[in-house]
Amino acid sequence: MRANGIWHPRLAHLIAAAGHTDLIVIADAGLPIPAGVETIDLVWAQGEPRFLPVLRAVLAELVVERAVTEKETSDSELLSGLATALQGLETDVVGHTEFKQITARAKVIVRTGETTPYANIILQAGVPY
Repeated sequence: MRANGIWHPRLAHLIAAAGHTDLIVIADAGLPIPAGVETIDLVWAQGEPRFLPVLRAVLAELVVERAVTEKETSDSELLSGLATALQGLETDVVGHTEFKQITARAKVIVRTGETTPYANIILQAGVPY
């Protein structure tokens, strides 16, 4: 057993196996999952787990070179949390339709129980050098 970090076995494996430019999506409970994209469904009740803690846990273990968020995101708490979590990281902002199209290329979509609209992000894996 790990002493800290992500304990979910499949999620820990996919983060460790991520290659340069692989896409990992952290999603709210309602984001459609494209056919053929692996899903790790963390949701166990409405609102649980929340999006931001899952995002912070993944960011602590994954080298990320860029992120993609949605222009429709308007919740002030979510926007503030994203700004803090993504500080210094190149971030693109796209419309929801384009965002959903990009998710078709994801290695995995991690579904949270978040019910805040547009609480979704695409993380592009980088390299540690």
